[in-house]
Amino acid sequence: MRLSTKGRYAVTAMLDLALQAGQRPVTLADISANQDISLSYLEQLFAALRAKHLVRGVRGPGGGYYLGKDAGDISIADIICAVDEWVEFTRCGGRENCRNGQKCLTHSLWDQLSDEIFGFLSNISLQDLVERGRQRNAHLAAKAPLTLDPLHQRAA
Repeated sequence: MRLSTKGRYAVTAMLDLALQAGQRPVTLADISANQDISLSYLEQLFAALRAKHLVRGVRGPGGGYYLGKDAGDISIADIICAVDEWVEFTRCGGRENCRNGQKCLTHSLWDQLSDEIFGFLSNISLQDLVERGRQRNAHLAAKAPLTLDPLHQRAA
């Protein structure tokens, strides 16, 4: 599966939103600045995500976006499908007319691969990605060398 920019950016933006989830809504301008994704592109993505109830918007000053569901209830497949980016490996799009109206010899192989990828991404939630990031950061912090703050060192 070759995931397009649209699908990648949607997952990235949703993860950014999940990481910032809290007391205040998150603006698309914040996500744009954090992830270097154009604001107009984010507006298009969030319109699709909002239509699928994956995000909810708050209008007006201080407005922005919240997750539409708990991060544990949003799968990566949900996000990709919300922006209409599901890509199948079959040439026929699953219609079984790959070769002159007939199913090609390898149709079942590519169809099964598409199902496997969908299943894999369906089993990874936004919360899983948040946790993976926190674990990675904790692991990196544990490996970092301990340095002394020069302002708090005693004179010898």
